[in-house]
Amino acid sequence: MAHAAQPSARPYSLTPLPVFGMEVHGIDLKEPVADQVVDQIKIDVTKHRILVFRDQGIISGQRHVEISSWFGPLESTFYRHEASPHPDVFRVSNDPAEGCTGVGRTGWHVDGSFQRSPFSYSLYHIISVPTQGATVFAPLHEIIHALPEEQRARWERLSMSSDRRGGSVKPLIYTHPRSGLDTLCFHLGMTAAFCWDHGTPEERITGNSETQQLLDEMENVFIVLAPTLGLIYKHSWLPGDFIISDNAALGHEATAETQASVEQVGLRVMHRTTIQGSEPPRKKYDTNAQGHRITK
Repeated sequence: MAHAAQPSARPYSLTPLPVFGMEVHGIDLKEPVADQVVDQIKIDVTKHRILVFRDQGIISGQRHVEISSWFGPLESTFYRHEASPHPDVFRVSNDPAEGCTGVGRTGWHVDGSFQRSPFSYSLYHIISVPTQGATVFAPLHEIIHALPEEQRARWERLSMSSDRRGGSVKPLIYTHPRSGLDTLCFHLGMTAAFCWDHGTPEERITGNSETQQLLDEMENVFIVLAPTLGLIYKHSWLPGDFIISDNAALGHEATAETQASVEQVGLRVMHRTTIQGSEPPRKKYDTNAQGHRITK
């Protein structure tokens, strides 16, 4: 049975990152990690949503998978590049000979929105660092509660249908399975349609034009509202960085520079693993016909 980690179980230091998340020093993930330390890392990821482990050198594909397994079964749905060091490691690059290109550039998203349950965690490790190219993250709970009341009420009425894997319908706003906070299931580049008032007599699927209008509205929140409110964390990669992120709590996107040519910025290679979601997105509260929450 999992037990609450004691303060002594954290043999590493935490330093706040800008906006949210923590930078981690004092632990070598290449070495064996005690169970109680793993428990503490899990607590810290849920609390802070993103942990950036600095100065890790190069972690092998096998070790990356071992670390990932701390958080549950891996779910590997992506194309397997021939240069990947392990079947469960997604290798991305700005060089098609070194990894999959164009990854993360189709819009703000959470990983695995097309799955029955979006991935619960994503773990990233930079192998070769270019001179430009970052990953931007946004805290979904804060974004939801930064919306004007009318807009948030409309989003409460929406469900999204992915353009992959049969397009299962999931609530746009739902309850995070571990933290209990509001979060989003979304992908601005892989949404076939939205559904208003899913599961009610008023249920209605959006057409192409309305779908695009809603996607544009959501994109505006991430590229205008969130930066204006100081909610975006831009991670500029350093050699040895290893990130453990609460995928269900954070939206993210790769910046355009990640796809600049090797001649322009040098070689970029990143490894990523993803962990199976624990349950399908669902609201653990009720709303009325106008999308406002009902107090029980």
